[in-house]
Amino acid sequence: MGPPFVYSPRYEAPIPAGHRFPMGKFSRLHRFLIREQIATVEQFWEPERVPREWLTLVHAPAYVDAFCQGTLPELAQRRIGLPWSPSLVERTRTALGGTVLAARLALSHGIACNTAGGTHHAFADFGSGFCIFNDLAVSARVLRHEGLVRRILIVDLDVHQGDGTAWIFRDEPEVFTFSMHCEQNFPGRKQKSDLDVPLPIGMGDEDYLAVLREHLPGLLGKVRPDLVLYDGGVDPHRQDRLGKLDLSDEGLYARDYEVLSRCVAAGIPVAAVIGGGYDHDMDALAERHSLLHRAATAAYRRC
Repeated sequence: MGPPFVYSPRYEAPIPAGHRFPMGKFSRLHRFLIREQIATVEQFWEPERVPREWLTLVHAPAYVDAFCQGTLPELAQRRIGLPWSPSLVERTRTALGGTVLAARLALSHGIACNTAGGTHHAFADFGSGFCIFNDLAVSARVLRHEGLVRRILIVDLDVHQGDGTAWIFRDEPEVFTFSMHCEQNFPGRKQKSDLDVPLPIGMGDEDYLAVLREHLPGLLGKVRPDLVLYDGGVDPHRQDRLGKLDLSDEGLYARDYEVLSRCVAAGIPVAAVIGGGYDHDMDALAERHSLLHRAATAAYRRC
């Protein structure tokens, strides 16, 4: 049996055909993991939707209520980039529940992966870039609030800076934010993480992995976290529509295994989310996201 994975059919909500957000990738990823025998049905845990009191540990109550009730101003909804519906509310709260559940499972199993998550552009009182509530921040606050962990390291390797996460934890030294991202990419206005590593357009596997290995081991030793939350977005891939970096499938897998295996070797629980990934070919995108779960399975054997 491999590590626990988290999935729910409620991870998807109807959106208009041709929309830039690849909503169909979540069910495709789940089917791919089972079909390719990367995971068994028994490995999957189904999350519950997060309660309001968990959301308001991070997000302004007025913002939470406005989104959940469908009363956000049009400009705020447009900044999110997804059309509001009751299904979107259910999808958003369930996907956040998935990351919280993955974090809890990581504490007991060493590694756990959500098959969604990585909504790192959500700030305390507004959403942005397809991100409504910040699942990494909510998970960190919930586990710290419950006394399950004290120090958390967020390793964000999505191609876009985790600007919302950085802002939320700007004055919270017990949560260390590390973002390694393409410098000339969304968001145009960057925030200040505890450690930002901006990368030039077109960086490929070898240079990327060298930069990661330059920073990650020292961070694990310096921060000494009780938990790592890892955003393994696949948008650094060379075929990603929004990426601007040049990683291959092999490079993405090596990146994921580097993060997960180093955490395991250090005895640090790690919960991973799939982060961003954009491709017109949804099946190819799901296969790309599965690299995280392949790497988690390999690293889990070292637990």
